[in-house]
Amino acid sequence: MSLIVFNTLGNRKEPFEPLEEGKVRMYVCGVTVYDLCHLGHARANMVFDFIYRYLLHSGFDVTYVRNFTDIDDKIIKRANEEGVDFRVISERYIQAFYEDMGRLGLLSPTFEPKATEHIDGIIELVSRLIERGHAYVVDGDVYFAIDTFPDYGKLSGKNLEELEAGARVDVDERKRNPLDFALWKKSKPGEPSWESPWGPGRPGWHIECSVMSMKHLGDSFDIHGGGKDLVFPHHENEIAQSECATGKIFARYWIHNGFVNIDKEKMSKSLGNIFTIREILEKIHPEVLRFFFAGTHYRSPIDYSDRSIREAKAGLDRIYTFYDRFLRAEEKAPELKEEETASGSVEEEDETALLTLEERFRAAMDDDFNTAAAMGFLFDAIRRLNRYYREDPAQDPESSAFFLKGGEKVTSLLRVLGFLSDDPVSYFRYGIEGKLKEKGISLDRVLDMVREREEARKVKDFTRADAIRDTLKSWGIILEDTPSGTFWKFEEEG
Repeated sequence: MSLIVFNTLGNRKEPFEPLEEGKVRMYVCGVTVYDLCHLGHARANMVFDFIYRYLLHSGFDVTYVRNFTDIDDKIIKRANEEGVDFRVISERYIQAFYEDMGRLGLLSPTFEPKATEHIDGIIELVSRLIERGHAYVVDGDVYFAIDTFPDYGKLSGKNLEELEAGARVDVDERKRNPLDFALWKKSKPGEPSWESPWGPGRPGWHIECSVMSMKHLGDSFDIHGGGKDLVFPHHENEIAQSECATGKIFARYWIHNGFVNIDKEKMSKSLGNIFTIREILEKIHPEVLRFFFAGTHYRSPIDYSDRSIREAKAGLDRIYTFYDRFLRAEEKAPELKEEETASGSVEEEDETALLTLEERFRAAMDDDFNTAAAMGFLFDAIRRLNRYYREDPAQDPESSAFFLKGGEKVTSLLRVLGFLSDDPVSYFRYGIEGKLKEKGISLDRVLDMVREREEARKVKDFTRADAIRDTLKSWGIILEDTPSGTFWKFEEEG
């Protein structure tokens, strides 16, 4: 099965055929850097990280561009409130973005352009649109004339007459059409500005992305992505201005991720339910968020709640428990990965499931990057393999060989999706020191008690072992005894 993607342009699934065989050119709209990134930003960037990773895994040479909008009304407003240059604000939140996305384990794009680095290109493109009759100047502002692009609305499917009727509520009499949008904005007193043929000003939002994408990917490229909220007007306007300027198809495939809701309500400042990535990662390991997003198809809405995150963490705990077993088995008997599994030592159904795992994983991902289905196959493999894990591989080398060979395949595919960036011990202890400190307990004290309990169990002093368990439980720490050793973590609330 070849890769199939859902193309917003046409609202249907289509076979993916890049412009140049073996190469993919992809542009994803980045953030406007005036504040810390929130959960919605996390999902959008994570979705395209899944896609980027899978394209690389599939052997494509990918040029991935993700921009920064570093000049905007919101940036200017924040700079004025703080009494600083707008660059202070934009650079502060660009660095914060890098820190947040780094913690989430995202791969770095090929290029990360900033709008202010492309002013000359923006002026050139706006000038070309004016020359071709697609834009007009009004008192230092430059507007794109949507009536000059007959295909306007082809991405969003919106009815132009209805849009125009709605836009007349807040009409600007200087525009020829109320839907005409700004390519260049005349600067107001005290605002940042650049010289242009139309006077001092700054670029409009939509033109920035057209220029940055074409600068690094060419007039036409393969994939343009972003959140569903960008379909109209941002991406619709990008298509109009770009195709009018070049006479070529702008982007061939448009991919948009679904919204994030909070406890079944839309995220909004008025409801006070916008959580920053930093707030979330104070409580959970970054890969819990990755697991949460992977469990829902990228085009579907996803509901963030305490319950959904607990469920995601429980699922990821199972993965890291399996990973711990695999590492221990590999350390004890690495040579078994090369051994043939003896006939009859493995159930035929389990052997078939593992032999076809990569094929099924690829089929799921080739079906419009269906991470949820892919994760389902990996969990099925983990469930089957756990039956063949042996604490001492020498006692059952055939089963252990099957476990090791299957485990190598499972962990490899999990890494395709960006999992297993941590070791099991660090994963299970993530954030533990901060929680202990809040309770006035030192990490060393907990470690000493866990070791003391393990010694008590070895000499069958179960009374002492149970007493230690009860003490730790009173601190909110629960223990899980496994063949691989004792794991401990804080008891989940709720």
